[in-house]
Amino acid sequence: MVAQDKGKIPKEISGVPVDPATPPKTEFRVLGEEMIEKEVKTSGKTGRVYLPGDWVGRLVKIIRMN
Repeated sequence: MVAQDKGKIPKEISGVPVDPATPPKTEFRVLGEEMIEKEVKTSGKTGRVYLPGDWVGRLVKIIRMN
């Protein structure tokens, strides 16, 4: 992604119009062992994602997709 001037919102990225209320997407590169895609479920006033029991004690990274 091209560096942006602070406070300046681009009109479009890659020819796609940008909604000023939505922050631009960021690309992440992560090396890992396994990936699971799940939907976050409501849990009181927070959200929850259940993962396999053998992942307990492991380091995970969560990336919001939309």
